[in-house]
Amino acid sequence: MSGKWPGGIISKTAPTVTGPTDGEGGSASGIWTLDQAADYEKQGLWPKPVIPKELWSWGSGNHGQLGQGDTTDYSSPVQIGALTTWLKVALTYQNSLAIKTDGTLWAWGRDWRGELGQGTFNVPKSSPVQVGALTDWAEISGGMWSVLTVKTDGTMWAWGNNSYGQLGQGNTTRYSSPVQVGALTTWLKVANGPYHTLATKTDGTLWCWGRGNGGQLGQGNTTDYSSPVQVGALTDWASPAGAGFTADENSYCVKTDGTLWAWGSNAYGQLGLGNTTYYSSPVQVGALTDWDKPYGGENGGAFIKTDGTIWGVGQNSYGELGDSSTTTRSSPVQVGALTTWDSLAKGQRSCAGYKTDGTLWAWGRGTYGALGLGNTTYYSSPKQVGALTTWIKLPDTMTTAQHAMGIKQP
Repeated sequence: MSGKWPGGIISKTAPTVTGPTDGEGGSASGIWTLDQAADYEKQGLWPKPVIPKELWSWGSGNHGQLGQGDTTDYSSPVQIGALTTWLKVALTYQNSLAIKTDGTLWAWGRDWRGELGQGTFNVPKSSPVQVGALTDWAEISGGMWSVLTVKTDGTMWAWGNNSYGQLGQGNTTRYSSPVQVGALTTWLKVANGPYHTLATKTDGTLWCWGRGNGGQLGQGNTTDYSSPVQVGALTDWASPAGAGFTADENSYCVKTDGTLWAWGSNAYGQLGLGNTTYYSSPVQVGALTDWDKPYGGENGGAFIKTDGTIWGVGQNSYGELGDSSTTTRSSPVQVGALTTWDSLAKGQRSCAGYKTDGTLWAWGRGTYGALGLGNTTYYSSPKQVGALTTWIKLPDTMTTAQHAMGIKQP
């Protein structure tokens, strides 16, 4: 005998549960007491219904990176196909990648350095194509024509451009199909600058590799490393982000204690330290302990605090900091006074964010329609993208991108 519940079937066997991923899905079986089920639900371990999710794109489409089957630029969001099973999205320069709720990975765009993972070089795709046949992809991040991923088993995989060793293979060979980074199964999160990679492990350690010309690898030098090297010996790193463009790169990371740290190139004050000095080891940004997550873009960063406010730092020629000016800032400046921001995505001289009410906002350089506002105008303060209140996800990375994507409910 069995009974149905919203997420599946519970049968009369020993109680087992596979908790939700990113707040949804999962499965349960066996006989559960109400107290047992309530306890698991309180811990966030009880399965939840899967939310339908559409994928939308806008901005530069010259290499098919918008997934519309063409190479047209779109200045307002357009849906990619009709599927409602998209879970996460990441952007590289001229390419896009996304994970579906079934754990499969998809890619489209230029493929100049094999970054679509299809075993080819420079064979563009203007519609999503699956990367292999696996169903265990968990995290994705993109750099300048390179891709880094983490699977559900904790292994890390990479492909695409490798001119500075950013794929972590101990060489500078480019790869057009996924190759494993070492043999470890303890990788947790990954982030990219254009030519360098940051990643945290389950033990809270932070590792970097790739280009080190500005000190962005945090090793106290400007050396390139083609294999992962640990940043110091601390075990309290939480959320990494890479930033920069071409020759000017830096890194950010928030620790578990809510402090914000930065290092690397600093020509525009993008480290937030009140100066333009380069630092090759992590330096704390101020003394606050309420930083939640960093986001890296071209020559600047954006940050969300635990109180729902957002802050920007660095170059601001196009208003990308969102503070109603075009003044470059070497210390973080707050964007407006609202406390309802949920998530951000910082691109190449632009920024987007959605609020807790599900509205989407954008600011900065609008070239190619990258802000999704129906034009190519620059804006120095947040402007709402359409009138919808169903946006729920932005790219995990879009540091070097001139296009944008978002996931929303139907």
